[in-house]
Amino acid sequence: MKSNRREVETRQMNIVEMVRDKGKVHVEELVGKFHISSMTARRDLQYLDRQNLLRRVHGGAVALDGTETQLSPAGMTARCREKIAIMAAGFVEDGDTLFINGSRTALALLQYTGDKQISVFTNNGWALDEKYPENVSVTLSGGEIHSHLMIGEYVVKNLLSRSADKTFLGCAAVYDDGEFRYDVPTEIGINEAMISRTKKQLYVLADHTKLQRRENRINSYGSCTYNRPVTLITDELADPEFTEQLRRCGIQVLQASVS
Repeated sequence: MKSNRREVETRQMNIVEMVRDKGKVHVEELVGKFHISSMTARRDLQYLDRQNLLRRVHGGAVALDGTETQLSPAGMTARCREKIAIMAAGFVEDGDTLFINGSRTALALLQYTGDKQISVFTNNGWALDEKYPENVSVTLSGGEIHSHLMIGEYVVKNLLSRSADKTFLGCAAVYDDGEFRYDVPTEIGINEAMISRTKKQLYVLADHTKLQRRENRINSYGSCTYNRPVTLITDELADPEFTEQLRRCGIQVLQASVS
């Protein structure tokens, strides 16, 4: 049954408030919150963009420039992750092949690569809800579905038959002793398979909220270090002492501006 005009207007105003509060929303968030189809969510965002109430971006929408001071903590974190994705996209070159894991932030970098010809192989199920330009080719790994992730031996087998120029990973946490935590322990094997088939750089993307002291670590299960150079891309809100400790661990740390 079609929604009446009042219901549509109420939903659209709620979407505007949601974007202003969080800084950014994804289409799938709107689908889940308002029980609408992806097509309806995109249509709402297109309409609100035309009304200059938000800015439509690939996969969702962001608040208009100048609204940063109104952001909630969650909104600021979303803004930081967007800036991290933009910085990461700057390291992608025309003709690159990429591995991307289950990170939403890492997947988002594909929104900011312009007209570069890129091939991507990923186990990230969120890619199914995205539309990419013709110059971006995305191949899914297949495998067992766990939340939005594709996991299992099938994924690893497919990865080991491929290679990439660069790998972009997300993580659940970065500890100040240089360990990276993954909430799905089987991700570690998949990430290591990606890294073993990576010809050039390895990047890990993590906003400041994911940088955690080792004394606060619950357990070491699901944590790992990588035996090759790692570039961590975080944001300027990260604790300077923490980032300096990571550099002493041999990790290159880059910080995206959120202003």
